[in-house]
Amino acid sequence: MSNIALEVRDLVKSFSLDGATIQAVDNVSFQVRSGEFVALVGPSGSGKTTLLSILAALLSPTSGQVLIDGQDLAKMNERERVKLRREKIGFTFQSNNLIPFLTARENVEYMLRLNGALNHGSRIRSDELLARLGLAERLHNLPAQMSGGQQQRVAIARALIHNPAVVLADEPTASLDTERAFQVVETFANLIHENGRAGIIVTHDLRMCQFVDRVLQMRDGKLVRIIEDKNEILEFAGAAVH
Repeated sequence: MSNIALEVRDLVKSFSLDGATIQAVDNVSFQVRSGEFVALVGPSGSGKTTLLSILAALLSPTSGQVLIDGQDLAKMNERERVKLRREKIGFTFQSNNLIPFLTARENVEYMLRLNGALNHGSRIRSDELLARLGLAERLHNLPAQMSGGQQQRVAIARALIHNPAVVLADEPTASLDTERAFQVVETFANLIHENGRAGIIVTHDLRMCQFVDRVLQMRDGKLVRIIEDKNEILEFAGAAVH
């Protein structure tokens, strides 16, 4: 059985603007295997967030295919896509969308509840995950009682808790200081590897690339470079190569 969790084939997303056609995503193809953590990088307007929204089944492509766990999103109706998004995809975007009247623990458990998987064992796993993300003392805090960075870490825990096939993160460290950002992305990488998930992180901070297995670089909607060698990734990230 293939261990390819995410496959993108000839993906195109076009928008019309002032009578012109803009190719936000321009014929992009790649695969991500289970247990692989990938960084998607590129300047603003390069198509990263549009691509991530398509992968999250939130936006339909103009043409091309996205397969998640072998399932073709284009062949699904909206109800089937919602089910797949809930069960197979974990995602966190810059706006963390936490439920304001639920505590940190309850926000994470909400994903388990949606999937009918909330039980004693999963509750323990939820608390352990929040603790690994430095939130052991914040389990009972509402979002308004936490900093932006703490809220973002709750959103990361929520994206991982239901054991999705694919985890997508759009700038998850944007509201974190450098030290905490390194800790969070390293923990994120460890969880992806340990649990055999396919992870994609969009980041403007190239230093975060030191924690990934592969770098996909976009420009003007195109995938212009793929870096797979670990030493090259470290150089790209500006990290010291030992």
